[in-house]
Amino acid sequence: MTMTRDELSETFELLDDWEERYAFIIDLGRKLEPMPDVDMIDANKVRGCLSQVWLTVRPTEDSPARLHFCADSDAHIVKGLIAILFILFNDRTPEEIIALDAEAELQRLGLDQHISPNRRNGVASMIQRIKAEAATLATA
Repeated sequence: MTMTRDELSETFELLDDWEERYAFIIDLGRKLEPMPDVDMIDANKVRGCLSQVWLTVRPTEDSPARLHFCADSDAHIVKGLIAILFILFNDRTPEEIIALDAEAELQRLGLDQHISPNRRNGVASMIQRIKAEAATLATA
């Protein structure tokens, strides 16, 4: 998926209502890179999510190294939210990931007002995990 933050925002603005936006979010989730079954283990689970979410990260061979995330969930809407987070975070340097204000980006899309409190908590947990992985790799 090669959508930029601005393209994501523009697409949200073009869609007339939240029903269409939810369908778009679910569609984004269907396009996620498949996660290998061997990575769907307890050690890769994101704590704080109501749905099951697994997340892995690996540095790319680039210089400076960028972080490539892979994730999956047992819930369609959550997979779509993962895809949105990947538009924000995937294949960026640890420093870029740490500096990004994901909450502001989600507010820009209106997601802070249109997903349930439990989903918001899960998204916050995913953001914390992504930033923690970036912080660990930034100091490695």
